[in-house]
Amino acid sequence: MKPRLVVCADDYAFTPGISRGIRDLLAARRISATSVMTGSDHWPSEAAALKAVAGDADIGLHVTLTDQRPLGSMPRFAPGGRFPAMADVYKAGLARRLPLDEVRSEIERQVAAFIEHYGAPPAHIDGHHHIHQLPGVRDIVVEIAGRVGGGRTWVRSGRDDLRVILERGVATAKALFIATLGRSMRRRAQRRGIPVNTGFSGAYDFLHEARPLGELFGRFIVQAGNNMLVMCHPGYIDDMPDGLDIMTTPREAELRFLMSDAWPALLENAGLELGPLRR
Repeated sequence: MKPRLVVCADDYAFTPGISRGIRDLLAARRISATSVMTGSDHWPSEAAALKAVAGDADIGLHVTLTDQRPLGSMPRFAPGGRFPAMADVYKAGLARRLPLDEVRSEIERQVAAFIEHYGAPPAHIDGHHHIHQLPGVRDIVVEIAGRVGGGRTWVRSGRDDLRVILERGVATAKALFIATLGRSMRRRAQRRGIPVNTGFSGAYDFLHEARPLGELFGRFIVQAGNNMLVMCHPGYIDDMPDGLDIMTTPREAELRFLMSDAWPALLENAGLELGPLRR
């Protein structure tokens, strides 16, 4: 068998345009997974359309604890009814100062919203801005994945080998930071028998990267083995409040590339098969 590459589009339900773009890619079989922001007001109305095109793709939960609104009361973590900014969440998480009881309750609410509207448990769990890998949060995510999925729900790890990250040469510092957090995530998942991806890429500087996307995605799949995961952020651009999404033009550029003939040709030349995670 060819090595299986999992290509996951993050941020489903963030906006209608992002959701529509991801559905177009799923219907065309250009991606093999997506992660859903179930705290979004758009999720209830976007769920049925997603299920209609999902096929055998992995449809999972994109745990959200930054910038957006929580589904329930979080008086210590989000006293004003909105999550803190990413930098503040990371600072508190790395210092082990997150109110994990509130975080657990919110993640449980997001899981419940996924099941309520999609009609099935999430195929995987990951996190917006990779916050699912933070100390404390990762233990909650692994425990919930093991409980809700009957052994089938996998978790995303940002871990990859140092030499491979250096060989790819894309956003190296960012990739190394994600990989460092992902190492602990992977260990915890494996100890509990939770499936996990075996490599990770897709991080780049959305605002300042000058290389064409074809070249970037070619770098992302360097040394790709079975169950390697590449994240992406495609979609059509919608009006959005300032500061909530730095990816505007890059989303449509990714969508155009993934829908182009160049993407399947790249996979074919690399000897890779696109599909959901092999459990």
